[in-house]
Amino acid sequence: MNESHSCFEEGKLKIVSRVQGGVAFRNGELCFPKNFYFGVATASYQIEGAWNVSGKSESIWDRYTHEHPERIFDHKNGDVAADSYHRFREDVKLMADLGVKYYRFSISWPRVLPTGLANEINEDGIRYYRELINELNRNKLMALVTMYHWDLPQSLQDLGGWTNPIMADYFVDYARVLIKSFEDMRVDWITFNEPLSFCQAGYGGMDAPGANASGFEDYLCGHNVLRAHGMAYRMYKREFPHLNGAMGITIDMGWQEPATTSPEDQEAAETARQFYFGWFANPIFSKTGDYPAVMRKRVDEASRQQRYPRSRLPTFTAEEVEYMQGSADFLGLNHYTTYLISPKKGKISPQPSFVEDAGIYSTQKEDWPKTNSTWLRVVPWGFRKALNWIKRTYENPIVLITENGVSTPPGLHDRRRTAYILSYLRALHAAIALDGCRVVGYTYWSLIDNFEWTRGFSERFGLYEVDYSSPNKTRTARESVKFFSHIAKTGCLPTLNWVAQFQN
Repeated sequence: MNESHSCFEEGKLKIVSRVQGGVAFRNGELCFPKNFYFGVATASYQIEGAWNVSGKSESIWDRYTHEHPERIFDHKNGDVAADSYHRFREDVKLMADLGVKYYRFSISWPRVLPTGLANEINEDGIRYYRELINELNRNKLMALVTMYHWDLPQSLQDLGGWTNPIMADYFVDYARVLIKSFEDMRVDWITFNEPLSFCQAGYGGMDAPGANASGFEDYLCGHNVLRAHGMAYRMYKREFPHLNGAMGITIDMGWQEPATTSPEDQEAAETARQFYFGWFANPIFSKTGDYPAVMRKRVDEASRQQRYPRSRLPTFTAEEVEYMQGSADFLGLNHYTTYLISPKKGKISPQPSFVEDAGIYSTQKEDWPKTNSTWLRVVPWGFRKALNWIKRTYENPIVLITENGVSTPPGLHDRRRTAYILSYLRALHAAIALDGCRVVGYTYWSLIDNFEWTRGFSERFGLYEVDYSSPNKTRTARESVKFFSHIAKTGCLPTLNWVAQFQN
């Protein structure tokens, strides 16, 4: 793979050897290591539109938003969204102008395999993504591709989706099709985006497919996703060693801070970290290759008290543990905010659920700055704490920040976005330069406004605003673009005087 166009080299991020160079300043600005990369991200269902164009089949989010518009905040859907399927060249130009080094995007499984299975490949879907990657390469942008960002083919959901063990095999087939289709191109891979979200909120809650079966289907989903990831990683390394590419997984982590200094709150916060992050990180990045011990203990005991003949948390075989353990060249981390954790008192509920199994309460301080998202408070110190916890818990793995960002109201004046990015990047810089965390890149979510799942188009995370009412879905730079472009091009954080000057 051409070194100048790849985030990775022989399964390692190129810049790992340079991330612990201490604090660096240039022209009074705080600077990241020389080869620290900045990028932007989107996802297929959230921006592509073209939901039934050129052979693409129905996804679970197509079905869900069409049948249950009342469950979407603004009753909208992603049928057209930002129409990036037809306007991807325009989006690539925005990235090139922005000065980022890579683009993290996802491939729509039903656009490539309409039946969900590898016996029928939609060549027009492959053509679309090849054209996108070629356009990135022509603009000297690297492609970091997520294989699964929540838009499962509805045909596979009809078979039980991620609760069905056969899905792991189907995912490996899908992954093989993708790798073979783009093996002559410069691509690095992420298998899954935020399995906690689509398992716990989707199968365990009211996101698509809306199973609302927490304590059962969310655990089945997580189990099969972990198996699928490990199997796909081993297949990639076994069948495509000549590519020298990298493959990882993206896991989300809001920092869980103890609500007080009491031992009970401290223990509850660590339990929350293990349930919400360790659930997916432990089998891959820990020496045990298994679920966190506290998760196993609590779910087993709750299942026993609820009079089930076996634990609701599945068990890995010895073979599964072996192929999952170490099955990632990097850890993709999505981080946005922080929560305060305290223990739940009282008896175990007879109604099973993930939150009941964890036994915690989660809150946020009222004086933490609010955003346009009800769940997102601005707490940059939590970012540094999360990175240091990952460093300690998993022996300082290579980490790529695959999402971080903030929503603002519609409009071009987004000073809160600039302030958010600056504060979180300062925390990130401290984690690298002062704490020795091996973080090698930062991806802002998102390049353009997008369909934010059950929040519809009500939350705007884009550096570029999308006018959804215009025929061309016009993209317009927000004020934060100039700020983030400076960072992406120089690798340095502007001084507060510089920020104030360009905002006035």
